Amino acid sequence: MAKISAIFWDVGGVLLTNAWDRSEREQAISTFNLDPMEFQDRHEMVVSSFERGKITLDEYLVRTVFYRPRPFPREDFKAYMFSRSQSDPEALALARTLAASGKYLMGTINNESTELNLYRIECFQLREIFDVFVSSCFVGFRKPERDIYRLALEVTQQKPEECCFIDDRDLNLESAQALGMKTIHMENPAQLRAELQKLEV
Repeated sequence: MAKISAIFWDVGGVLLTNAWDRSEREQAISTFNLDPMEFQDRHEMVVSSFERGKITLDEYLVRTVFYRPRPFPREDFKAYMFSRSQSDPEALALARTLAASGKYLMGTINNESTELNLYRIECFQLREIFDVFVSSCFVGFRKPERDIYRLALEVTQQKPEECCFIDDRDLNLESAQALGMKTIHMENPAQLRAELQKLEV
């Protein structure tokens, strides 16, 4: 078995809560009394552009929420979106330990909009852990598209068989596996630690 030299991590659902996934949107719909179907329809029309960095957070909100007057200001809604981000302390601690060992190139491969991604990198001090951020908003590709994984390998000049990719969704692992990367379906930190040990990490 090839020795692992690089570990790529999903962020939402692995190290942190999701930034703006279905559950976070559903909570916002309830909190701000939005029409669920109307919001979801508008979200689906622009989410690809939003997560690829093609439109800003403000543009996204104009198209999904503030296309008509609301009884709450845009800044309140934005603050609510940012507040949904929480860490998984045990998973973050594991990532920090691996980064501190100096044995592995550490990177992310994640789907996030620009403003939320930058906020989470800063708030949770992810620059101290990761060497490279292959985020959809920076590179213009989204998981599970093959090109985002290919780009991560090309930018870092890593051999796929020496890389491990961690994600909480099986669909996002398939393209990585097809390229020859080792993969782990994250369920909880203890299980993740055990799976990494099987790869001699």
